[in-house]
Amino acid sequence: MRQIDPDKVSVILATDCGSTTTKAILIREIEGVYRQTHRGEAPSTVEEPFADVTIGVINSVTEVQELAGRRLIGDDGRIIQPATETEGCDLYISTSSAGGGLQMMVAGVVKEMTAASAKRAALGAGAIVMDVIASNDKRPPHQQIQRIRELRPDMILISGGTDGGGTKHVVQIAELIAPARPQPRFGGEYRMPVIFAGNKDAAPTIEETFDDSVDLSIVENLRPVLERENLNPARDAIHDLFLEHVMAHAPGYHKLMGWTDAPIMPTPGAVGNILQTIAQRQGINAVGVDIGGATTDVFSVFGCTFNRTVSANLGMSYSISNVCAEATMPNILRWVHFDMDERELRNRVKNKMIRPTTIPQSLEALVFEQAVAREALRLAYEQHKEFATTLKGVQQQRSVGDTFSQETGGQTIVDNMKLDLLVASGGVLSHAPRMHQTAMLLIDAFQPEGFTTLAKDSIFMMPHLGVAAQVHPQAAMEVFEKDCLIYLGTCVAPRSHGRPGRPCFSYSIEGDTLNESGEIEYGQIKLLPLGIGETAMVIVDPAKNFDIGAGPGRRVQRMVKGGTVGLILDGRGRELELPETRAECQRSIKSWIAALDLYPEEGT
Repeated sequence: MRQIDPDKVSVILATDCGSTTTKAILIREIEGVYRQTHRGEAPSTVEEPFADVTIGVINSVTEVQELAGRRLIGDDGRIIQPATETEGCDLYISTSSAGGGLQMMVAGVVKEMTAASAKRAALGAGAIVMDVIASNDKRPPHQQIQRIRELRPDMILISGGTDGGGTKHVVQIAELIAPARPQPRFGGEYRMPVIFAGNKDAAPTIEETFDDSVDLSIVENLRPVLERENLNPARDAIHDLFLEHVMAHAPGYHKLMGWTDAPIMPTPGAVGNILQTIAQRQGINAVGVDIGGATTDVFSVFGCTFNRTVSANLGMSYSISNVCAEATMPNILRWVHFDMDERELRNRVKNKMIRPTTIPQSLEALVFEQAVAREALRLAYEQHKEFATTLKGVQQQRSVGDTFSQETGGQTIVDNMKLDLLVASGGVLSHAPRMHQTAMLLIDAFQPEGFTTLAKDSIFMMPHLGVAAQVHPQAAMEVFEKDCLIYLGTCVAPRSHGRPGRPCFSYSIEGDTLNESGEIEYGQIKLLPLGIGETAMVIVDPAKNFDIGAGPGRRVQRMVKGGTVGLILDGRGRELELPETRAECQRSIKSWIAALDLYPEEGT
């Protein structure tokens, strides 16, 4: 890798090699500020007949080259570096999820403790976790061995034990994996990378347990004491091995690695990286979601703690039938404001699985797809909250009656009242016909509380910026703020429940373009105009049972940010409860649709 002087970088080229599409963006320094100027994309070329990822990269960069009028590819077929006035770039970086991304198996002694920490480390590094093996996962050893043999992961992460504690159980986990001889996805000359991040006293025995058929790496314990996680050494090792082993064996990646000025990162790992960078620099709590055809990724940063989950069965095309089964059709239909035939809907779901790239061609189809999306996002967020917890096993102050309880620790760290920024990406969110629909999908599914800024990733450039943040944080931050995020507005919503028609909160707004005061009834939602770049001071006085962030009935005053949608005052309560009868539910949904002008073509 070349040494990069950030002060001498004025042109940055970044690519993201996805499973189906390779996307390229050009970032340039314009009057002292970095801006994203051009974008191109082309089909990925990992599979036959091309079997060379760099062809897709060159094709996507060629589109950028033509749009920008700037020559980026030389006669030798490589990226031109360094930049001159008319051609080339100073920095070229890339991410990848092609070929199915990074797939891992993790193992730990106790499923709820060290194995959970190992899963957090793997997910945070951008991996899909295929299975979690633990001493107490209730499977007999022969079933565990069979499962290890069936899997074809890219690498395995083993954890267990605190430093200075017993070594017996973590060695038993290694002794389970070693004779099973798991076969890696790429086979052949590929040696299975195994990372040991457990009790350091067990490391010598672990080394003896594995033979030279695996590539064993020993890093710092990811749970050195019960009270603390140390995930970064394991995550760094995963990134290094991803580059060294997985990428090196994927078609054309060895050539691509010779072009890039920074290590290639797994796409989800890069998205998590930019979210962490933003949260850290702005001192905020943030949640990001990427909903795809097969999976939904949720990222969160609360109190500087990063978590990521992959809901592998919750997606909008390949996994849409799983969403309908898990959420149930009645829960989906509660978001639909007109009658729909269930049999016809089930056929619609099957057609979406067969033809995953189709988009809704009628208002009815759009409303149904967005209803499914609400449930997929809601379920994915619930799974995320269950995973993003305080450390289990940590001693806490308890009563005598709790002494023998196993439920110690493990409370979720995700607190919607403390959530400052909610970022959306993925087709159904990013490409909704109206941004009002995107905002409503986020509010209904995630149910933010207090004051929450809503935004979406304009053209899914968060992966590019995530890897850029590693080598040029200034450029990544400036582009993220000015070009990546499209601010939808701010949602103001109190916690608690009330009776329909009774006061929920009163408000007073003072701004350059918006000055208004009034009252929101329980069950009501209201949209006020507050545009992009505009801010206003909002004073909220909640009714006595309602909490807007300072406690029940206590006033809160906050400066809020506008956006393409505006300021949304949500008096529907938290958690959101929809009327039980179908007729009442439809009336409520219709009133909310009208309040936010979600489907103007319908005339509601």
